[in-house]
Amino acid sequence: MSCSRRDFVSGASALAVVASSGFATSSISLATESEKKTIRYAMVHDEKACIGCTACMDACRETNKVPEGVSRLEILRSQPYGEFPNVQYEFFRQSCQHCSNAPCVQVCPTGASFVDKETGIVDVNPDLCVGCQYCIAVCPYRVRFIHPEKKSADKCNFCRDTNLAVGKEPACVEICPTKALTFGDLNDPNSAVSIKIRENETYRTKVPLGTEPNLYHIPFKAGEKK
Repeated sequence: MSCSRRDFVSGASALAVVASSGFATSSISLATESEKKTIRYAMVHDEKACIGCTACMDACRETNKVPEGVSRLEILRSQPYGEFPNVQYEFFRQSCQHCSNAPCVQVCPTGASFVDKETGIVDVNPDLCVGCQYCIAVCPYRVRFIHPEKKSADKCNFCRDTNLAVGKEPACVEICPTKALTFGDLNDPNSAVSIKIRENETYRTKVPLGTEPNLYHIPFKAGEKK
């Protein structure tokens, strides 16, 4: 079923029908995709190694043509720990979690938000997005935004259509000078990301919500876990 922007905004009754049927369809397709996929991409952010240089943010913006004023990725700096000159900061990566049980996908009335069945990446089809912002409202991580030029929802997609499409790692991983980011297939027990998680204490955010996020953090010891 196709749903253009004009179709979507043509009437409230149409919206109700599309929204209700889309929710059920998305839930069913998500379960099916989960059964078929063999790759589940994940990322680890080592907060002990991160120095907050924000090179990852710049690389993401340049590679994915992200306009000024919005961002797919942010590095948040904590308050200082310790006293001068022995001051430390904690750096926290805020970006899409690529949830295995993604609420943004479940509420999308047009199917624009979807889980790539081949990689597990949560992505957005801008041609189907009607800008209703349901996905933005429901995302507990607050990492989605409306692209000011495309007028559609946007966020990190692990460089799925840029770097990954040409066999490279995500731009943020490539540029990181301290190797604080590790990316790979979590379904492969021998992948770098699987080994990183297995050999380190890690945490994920808002796990009790049941979203099953695929962004892991190696905690910075001086601070508290998010």
